[in-house]
Amino acid sequence: MTVALMWEARANPGQGEELLAWARRQKLSARPLRRETFRAPEDRVLVITWWDADLHTELPELPEPDGGLVTRAVHRWRFESAGLEVAEA
Repeated sequence: MTVALMWEARANPGQGEELLAWARRQKLSARPLRRETFRAPEDRVLVITWWDADLHTELPELPEPDGGLVTRAVHRWRFESAGLEVAEA
């Protein structure tokens, strides 16, 4: 089964690049199948990691950044794959 962990944080105004760099520097204690980092308006950063695991397996996650870097607590979600869909032409 594939599980995706999503980690999303919002930086203090003007600190989006700093939060993005911080998130990219974070090492996990195990290597995921895939890790991708996104940025969005309002200085938000999203990191998604994919794992070959069950939904309730304990997996390494990115920590909370220093409180001086973010406007609120990190949001975290955990999803299990519902299958791969191929777009029709």
